[in-house]
Amino acid sequence: MLPARMVAGVAGGVVLYTAFPPLGWWSCAPLGIALIVASLYGTRPRRAAWLGYLSAVAFLLPTVAWVRTIGDDVWLMLVGVESLFYAAMAALAALVFRLPAWPVWFGGLWVAMEWARGLVPIGGFPWARVAFSQGETLFTSYAALGGAPLVSFAVVLCGALMACAVLRRRTASRATASESEAGPAGVASAVVRRAVPVALALAIPVLGLTVPRPGDEGRTINVGIVQGNVPGRGMYVLGDEPAVVLRNHANETKRLAQAVREGKLPKPDIVVLPENSTDIDPYRDEYASQVISDSVRDVGVPTLVGAVVAIGTDRRATRSLVWDPVSGPGAYYDKQRLVPFGEYTPFKDIVLALWERAGLVGRQSVPGDKPGDLKMGPVTIGAVNCYEVAYDDTVRDTVRAGGTPLVVQTNNATYAESNLPPQQLAMSQIRAVEHNRAVVTAATTGISAYVTPDGKVSWQTRELVADMNVVKVPVRTQETIATRVGALPEWALMMMGAAAVGVAVWRGRRRGDRMRND
Repeated sequence: MLPARMVAGVAGGVVLYTAFPPLGWWSCAPLGIALIVASLYGTRPRRAAWLGYLSAVAFLLPTVAWVRTIGDDVWLMLVGVESLFYAAMAALAALVFRLPAWPVWFGGLWVAMEWARGLVPIGGFPWARVAFSQGETLFTSYAALGGAPLVSFAVVLCGALMACAVLRRRTASRATASESEAGPAGVASAVVRRAVPVALALAIPVLGLTVPRPGDEGRTINVGIVQGNVPGRGMYVLGDEPAVVLRNHANETKRLAQAVREGKLPKPDIVVLPENSTDIDPYRDEYASQVISDSVRDVGVPTLVGAVVAIGTDRRATRSLVWDPVSGPGAYYDKQRLVPFGEYTPFKDIVLALWERAGLVGRQSVPGDKPGDLKMGPVTIGAVNCYEVAYDDTVRDTVRAGGTPLVVQTNNATYAESNLPPQQLAMSQIRAVEHNRAVVTAATTGISAYVTPDGKVSWQTRELVADMNVVKVPVRTQETIATRVGALPEWALMMMGAAAVGVAVWRGRRRGDRMRND
């Protein structure tokens, strides 16, 4: 029995991975969950914990394989730590499996686990949430009702119900004789009990299509998107030639301006460049400032430039900077969610002493403290910087501050042609539906894209090429239910799971007391 559970757990983790981009076999997500549930059901908490850990390792190893670019040791360490959250969830799930309606309580525990992963350690790691496998699927609409947590819950509940149907059929087969003795009524009752989970599992994705969403408001703008590309690969993508990234993006911006003058592209209202589109601080370097000014004057509209700028003598900020063709640099947004060991070094003195590669971070980044609502021409965009798109509250605060459309600037050059860029694009799809906002993504090496408020990728670039385009983007201001209620659905689902654990523990103690008294 134990080997079978191990096989089911590992298979469940691998099948769940296939639901994520770049494979994107989204319907495999509930199937993977079902296999994981089957491996855990009926076990004690201790065994469930290490089975859950095994399933998580099988899932996370391929899903976050893009971390191998930094080093296999970092990849293995990350998977090892993140899998602990799944182990804790599995141990608690072993308790709630003893309760009626356990698929619902299991879904609540899964949401709580993903919440905890996005919180700790070191600011959390909300990558590989089940919701982010559902960029444009039957489950995506749930994002407009309860955000990414509700999408995860719907998928996990569907998978748990599938497992429940199989498990009930297995246990029911042992009771067939007694039910048959009860006559046709007994047989009919058994059939109904087995059919209910199947019906509910099928109903969940269908019901997602009925979630109400705001409609079009009839207003659009033209957004220019520039992907300049960069030389090199891996940890040294910028190469040795100074200002090469800046020149690539300035030249591509000028190519866009020329295409507009020739009538090949419509005139943009604003232009968006990626994160780190200049590798030189334009505040401190006259050459960088002049190159940016020339390209922005050529295109003739406000342009969002991604820059790493100095803060004092030993710190920096990752900045989304509005550059006006007349007045130059103006309003800006500083990235709030920083990448640990990429933009800053936690426990700096200890880590630098033990790990030489940590020194590649260089100057330590400091986080911003305000949402990314930036006035650009006819609109107020919502600036979101790369890693931040995975964080519910950061994106939500930007939308609530008036950001529309959302603009995700990213620099994925280190992870080019790994599974990171398509995974990040799927997050943008969820955010678009969650907040009824178009999402424009500008990346240094790809994937740059335009996502409609319905979550559809309307245009995207290939990776490792220079490219540009002007896309017509709807400007929507109406909020979804998810935007208005914020984290309330997530907290409700987590409290539901926690309450189920409390009830299971209480019932277990009562049962133990009765046995001792007998």
